[in-house]
Amino acid sequence: MCFALKNVLAVALAAFTSGCGLRDQGLAPRPPVPMEPARVEHVILLSIDGGKPTVIRGGSMPLTTRRAEEGASSWEARTVFPSITLVSHTSMLTGLTPERHRVDWNSWRPEAGPVAIPTVFELLERQGHKTALFATKEKLRHLDRPGTIAHVEIAAQQAKLIAEAAARHILAHRPSFVFVHFSEPDLAGHSHGWGSEAQRSALLEVDQAIAVLERAVAEAKIADQTVFLVTADHGGHDRTHGHDTRDDMTIPWIAFGSHVRRGHQLRELITTYDTAATVLWLLGAPVPSEWDGRPVTSAFTE
Repeated sequence: MCFALKNVLAVALAAFTSGCGLRDQGLAPRPPVPMEPARVEHVILLSIDGGKPTVIRGGSMPLTTRRAEEGASSWEARTVFPSITLVSHTSMLTGLTPERHRVDWNSWRPEAGPVAIPTVFELLERQGHKTALFATKEKLRHLDRPGTIAHVEIAAQQAKLIAEAAARHILAHRPSFVFVHFSEPDLAGHSHGWGSEAQRSALLEVDQAIAVLERAVAEAKIADQTVFLVTADHGGHDRTHGHDTRDDMTIPWIAFGSHVRRGHQLRELITTYDTAATVLWLLGAPVPSEWDGRPVTSAFTE
C-alpha cells in the first residue's frame, strides 16, 4: 500500500465523527440486540479476498450468483475504511469499526501479537461452541487469540486445497462455526487487475471450492441446520484497493441455506461488521451491546 495506515485511520476517524464519506451514508445508531434462540446449529462464513460484486456477477462465479438469487443477498454491502484485508477482516470478525478495534496495519507482525479484543470465535467458544478458522494469508493469524479457536489452519494455498481441508474438518467434527478465507482473487487483482481474465479465473476456482464445502455439509448430514454466509473484505480497481470509493468499498453479502428467506433482496445498508453479529445471532449467542455490528435479521425466516 502506498499510504500510511495510521494516517489513513486518523482521517477515517475524523470522517466517522463528521458523518462524511461513502462508508457512512445512511448509518444510524441501532438498539441493543435481544437474546433469541438459535436459528441453526452451524454457520459457515466464506470470505472472498478482493471479491468485487460487479466482477462476481459478471459470470465469474455462477454457483455463488445462483445461491444469491435463491437466498437473501445484497450486492451493495460496505466494507470499512481503509478497505484492506487485515483491517476489514478484523471488523468482520469482531463486530467493531477500525477506529475501535485499533488494528492499523496490513501485514503479519508477530511482535504485534493477536488482536486485543474478543473475536466471534472466542465469544462462541465461551458459549460451548466449537469453531474453526481456515485462511490463506499469514496476516490473519492476528485473529487467533490463544486458546480461543478450536482449530486453525493458515497456509498460502489454492482455493480447492483450503476448501478440502475445511471440508475434512466439517465431516470429522461438525463445528458450529467455520470461517474460510480465499486469497487468490486478491492476488490476481494485484498482479493482473480487477476484472482481468486472471482474476475471473481465480473467482471461478473459489466458486468451485464453495461447491466442495456444500458437498461436505450434505455428507455430514447437517445441511438442514446450516447457513452459508458469503462476503468479501474489499473490492478493487486497476491493480489496487484501499480507497473510500465505490469500487473498493462495495462488497457482496449473501446468505443461503437453512432458515434463509428465498429470493430476497436485502435493501438495508449492511456493513462488514454486521457479519460477526449475524453469526452470533444465528447460533443463539449474545451480541455484545458495545458492538457496532447488528445482525442482518431480515435475511432469515422466523
